[in-house]
Amino acid sequence: MEQVLQQTLLYDFYGELLTEHQRSVYEDVVLNDISYSEAAQDLGVSRQGVHELIKRCNKILEGYESKLHLVERFLCIRQKVEQIQELAGQYGEIDKETLAREVSEISGSILEEL
Repeated sequence: MEQVLQQTLLYDFYGELLTEHQRSVYEDVVLNDISYSEAAQDLGVSRQGVHELIKRCNKILEGYESKLHLVERFLCIRQKVEQIQELAGQYGEIDKETLAREVSEISGSILEEL
């Protein structure tokens, strides 16, 4: 998964668990694409300090994901919903029994995830 996308998803799911200061700096650097140097100047700290804070935040967010697996589950469910949409787009091309069976199997696996 692309690193920025992964960081964004991790932040979306677990960002509220960071401190206000961590969230602010993380949003500026990762989400708003402000350079370490610009963020450091705004905060009155070194560029290295900002870099270390972002590394620490990434480690914290990845730690939450390794324990809770919310992003992994989200991506899995999203893929299954896309499969259902694809099947719905094939309505009329495949027989109704096959369509119903496949949608039922996919939706059952989604319910298991939840």
